Amino acid sequence: MSDYEKLGVFYLGREYNLASGQLSDTPVLYDSKDLTTHALCVGMTGSGKTGLCLSLLEEAAIDGLPAICIDPKGDLGNLLLTFPSLKPADFKPWIDPGEATRKGLTVDELAAKTATQWKEGLAAWDQPPERIARFRESADVCIYTPGSTVGVPLTILKSLSAPPPVIRDNAEAFRERIGSAVSGLLALLGVDADPLRSREHILLSTLVERSWREGQNLELGRLIRDIQQPPFDRVGFLDLESFFPAKDRFSFAMSLNNLLASPGFQAWMTGEPLDIQRLLYTPEGKPRIAILSIAHLSDAERMFFVTILLGEVISWMRAQSGTTALRALLYMDEIFGYFPPSANPPSKQPMLTLLKQARAFGLGCVLATQNPVDLDYKGLSNCGTWLIGRLQTERDKLRVLDGLEGASTATGHAFDRSSMEKLLSSLGSRVFLMNNVHDDQPTVFQSRWALSYLRGPLSREQIQLLMDERKSQMPEDHTASTWHADAATGTRPVLPPEVSEVFIERSGALSTGENLIYHPALYATARMHFTQTTGGIDEWQTVSLLLPAHEGEALNWEAAEELEGELTLASSPDANATFTQPPAELFRAKTYTSQATALKDCLYRSRKLSLFKCADPKGISLPGESEGDFRQRLDQGHRDQRELAKAKIQAKYQSKLQTLEDRLRRAEQTAEKQKSQANSQTLSAVISFGTSLLGAFTSRKKISTTNLSRAATSARAASRVLEERGDVGRAEETVGAVRSQIQKLQDDFQHEIDEIVGLDPSRYVLEETQLTPKKTDMKVERMILAWVPFKQDRSGKVIPIW
Repeated sequence: MSDYEKLGVFYLGREYNLASGQLSDTPVLYDSKDLTTHALCVGMTGSGKTGLCLSLLEEAAIDGLPAICIDPKGDLGNLLLTFPSLKPADFKPWIDPGEATRKGLTVDELAAKTATQWKEGLAAWDQPPERIARFRESADVCIYTPGSTVGVPLTILKSLSAPPPVIRDNAEAFRERIGSAVSGLLALLGVDADPLRSREHILLSTLVERSWREGQNLELGRLIRDIQQPPFDRVGFLDLESFFPAKDRFSFAMSLNNLLASPGFQAWMTGEPLDIQRLLYTPEGKPRIAILSIAHLSDAERMFFVTILLGEVISWMRAQSGTTALRALLYMDEIFGYFPPSANPPSKQPMLTLLKQARAFGLGCVLATQNPVDLDYKGLSNCGTWLIGRLQTERDKLRVLDGLEGASTATGHAFDRSSMEKLLSSLGSRVFLMNNVHDDQPTVFQSRWALSYLRGPLSREQIQLLMDERKSQMPEDHTASTWHADAATGTRPVLPPEVSEVFIERSGALSTGENLIYHPALYATARMHFTQTTGGIDEWQTVSLLLPAHEGEALNWEAAEELEGELTLASSPDANATFTQPPAELFRAKTYTSQATALKDCLYRSRKLSLFKCADPKGISLPGESEGDFRQRLDQGHRDQRELAKAKIQAKYQSKLQTLEDRLRRAEQTAEKQKSQANSQTLSAVISFGTSLLGAFTSRKKISTTNLSRAATSARAASRVLEERGDVGRAEETVGAVRSQIQKLQDDFQHEIDEIVGLDPSRYVLEETQLTPKKTDMKVERMILAWVPFKQDRSGKVIPIW
């Protein structure tokens, strides 16, 4: 295993000496935990910014961390261009024929040249082809295209649904969620709305709050009707007509209706729901890099989607438990226009909320831009890591320096502006300055070779090619598959007074020539109680069901359709609608009592509370938690334990290392002192010996007592030299011994750190257990006749519209 293949460590490149222009062999290993304080990457076109950011996402995936990536330019789809075999045939479909022509090569020749370039580039950066395969196996990579079916489409309807109780119960979070949803919708309409001054924003916010406060989802058709006839007559201290006259409200409602009815908007209504958990993980619990490509959208549509997405991320974030480990990444490839220094677009407030609060939940935000002048650096002072590449203008450099100084001040670190300015002026292509508040000093490095083939922005056709197979495997929408409308018999049936009825609100408008038909059904809600003392389970679940009622067919609750929540009901049917005749038994009140008993029996037989257990690591799933979510939660718990264990090991070795370093410092001082004394004694001995020898040779008399005395003195000096040299040797041995102890301590420390291994969540061994609801506690809270709306077109085709 290479030194950089360690859990919680991202291999970003190698240290680079700006003075000599030399690349060293020392790898730059970034602690992934540092991303909980967020990161900003800036650099002009050609600086290598995209390659560095894609490398960071590759490292996160290899470490089992998911990411949601907003892609305004189309570059991030390159993460799908990974070829472990590095064959020319792998690269050929993605070679630009125009580039081959400009280089005087055929497509085949350029493909072969590119394959060789990638093979040699990866080898030069100590990355074998097996690492590409490891990246592909570690995470699912998918391109989503909101408002388009080119990639995997996303529907925004869920984003206008009531947020979970954890958000509704938090006043600040609830206001933020309402504000981002309303601001995003108004941005799509082209309304530049100030939340405190715009009457459109205030009216929509009031309507949304009333709906969500009651836990009701926001349906756009109902919102349009509520704009015309709000369920209140005052806004603040003003009456409704003074605040927003009916004529103006009608015009506002028409603009929203026209948007809803436009052919282009229909693409926003289909596809997978905008569910953050599902974007981060597959149903099996595998981490995912979700690339949200918005290059095809208009500016207003981009702002709408980014604002809605950030609001959903905040809602998901607040529903997570706190953690000190990195849980997931939110990456935006070009933040220009979404976080400006002076204006307040709808996206700015939710982005600022994430930068300030996401750390506590383990969500790391990574933002990138080539336009540093147009960023709010006061907000970006929350970014603890700055990755700075070559900048285009002096103005860009000054703004980056301002941001770095603000980030350093916010964390209490010293900032040397002059030396930092000198470093920024010396950066070249793929050479970056990393200023990390968690490190003692900045690091200059060259980014590593990307595992993915960086061919540039992908076209719509290329995205479609990459996603066609995935879309063909997506389950078809079988909504209302159990429904069929019988022929309408005419007017609304007259029911006996003891039989109640409700009308389900229709969705969407009727076109010319289309007729509305109401079909009868039984609408029921029931509560089930699951208990298990040993597992500490005490779970109440509510289920809402809709059972079609056809003449001549028995009522069978096993064929009922389960609803995600309660239906939106109207007080009366639409005018000019026709009705299908209900079965005769639905005219009798006792039928509803007997059907309540039948529903209880059906639920007792068919409904189970399925839970998962895991022995290593030990845990049990929460009620309603999917297998993939349970595996992900186990993995997050393991990551938290890993970070805690690392902290304990570091604390344990820190004091020992400090003691040994103090001993080493004293030993080195002693050794230096002994060397100095030894050198002094040697010099004295040499002088004494030389004097004696000179006296002996120059004296004409016999050897005198003085000469003998000098010789004895020289001998003693030589003896002291030997002693001093022995002291030096012993001092140096002590230094060597202490250094060996330090090295052994560092080796032991690294060994213990390396022993903290990660587990693949897909390999956790799970056992399934099922609980049956407690029959005596089962309650049917509603059993009522419901009229379900269908529309019939000119050809006679009948379609449910609810």
